[in-house]
Amino acid sequence: MLNNRQLFLLNTAQTSDAPRLIEVDRAEGVYLFGPNGEKYIDLVSGFAVSNIGHRHPEVLEAISDQLNKYLHVTVYGEFVQAPQVQLATALLALLPQQLNSVYFTNSGTEATEGAMKIAKKFTGRQEIIAADKAYHGSTQGALSLIGNPEYRRAYAPLLPGIRFIRYHDFDDLDRITDATAAVVLEAIQGEAGIRVPTPAYMQAVRKRCDEVGAILIFDEIQTGFGRTGRLFAFEHYGIVPDILLLAKGMGGGMPIGAFIANKRIMDVIKENPILGHITTFGGHPVSCAAALASLRVITGDSLLQHVEEKAQLFRQRLQHPAIHEIRGKGLMLCLQLDTFRQVSAVSAYCASHGVMIDWFLHCETALRIAPPLTISETEIIAACDVILAALSQKD
Repeated sequence: MLNNRQLFLLNTAQTSDAPRLIEVDRAEGVYLFGPNGEKYIDLVSGFAVSNIGHRHPEVLEAISDQLNKYLHVTVYGEFVQAPQVQLATALLALLPQQLNSVYFTNSGTEATEGAMKIAKKFTGRQEIIAADKAYHGSTQGALSLIGNPEYRRAYAPLLPGIRFIRYHDFDDLDRITDATAAVVLEAIQGEAGIRVPTPAYMQAVRKRCDEVGAILIFDEIQTGFGRTGRLFAFEHYGIVPDILLLAKGMGGGMPIGAFIANKRIMDVIKENPILGHITTFGGHPVSCAAALASLRVITGDSLLQHVEEKAQLFRQRLQHPAIHEIRGKGLMLCLQLDTFRQVSAVSAYCASHGVMIDWFLHCETALRIAPPLTISETEIIAACDVILAALSQKD
């Protein structure tokens, strides 16, 4: 009889020639467990998803409660469903008042797609500006915004009217004109290897968008829900975007995303034509119940006030000649090495010694550190010791 690993390779679509093939039997808190007793400290969090750890008891309770009421009942936006209503209300209470209308999706890339549509319809313009080395998802529209030609080329032609600027380059801001419908930027560039902008840059982007009437779309799919030490990363910059994209850490491990805007922008999907943006499973009641529980944990368990001190502990412990730079904000960190060979070797060593670590789509010479916000000081020290041992291994 074939085992799960063999069936995985035989029957499931592969996204690379060298999948990691870590088999997960269960997960709890900051740990992943394999079927043969393997135990890993998870420094990736399912790529910034498990911000409150795996299988948080309050999320499990919310899921169980909703399972006993109803699952899917209709397409998004037609029936009044308490989990959607309660989650939207709780989210908006934590956001600036101009962000007052929520559209729930299944994922971050769907949030990107919806935001692009309403920005174009609201402004009556077609041009969208994104940043080099950006990542906003993999559907055709979101893929059009990826600022790396290597990832777009094979799927061309994609959306027309997309222009690119260099991230955190003030000189490129004059490319934003009165022909621009929207500027789509990550609050912190993730897959580029954690590139953190200055508040002055983001304020300049905001000012330029206001001058020409362009919509500013902030992608907080990775940065949202406490990852950077604030509930949302735009709070670091003293600005408010016109449209906010959320997903990943939103659902406490369940699939959900959202785009949030002012009602006057969002309402363009209501007419000419009606049902201008629809989704069958977006805002699934179980996912919304889980997301509401997760939000309450993040805002009520003092997690945010400890993010920076945990980040500083990582920075203090990870001192090694092979690490040229540690970039990031909060528990969204990047260890810059020299080569992908180093990155691959460190990642493999860490996995074999109980620490799960990974790299970046557009920066293969760096390692990603994005653990659950619940990680303890003891767990940080233990994980760092393994990383340091991996960096000290001889070829």
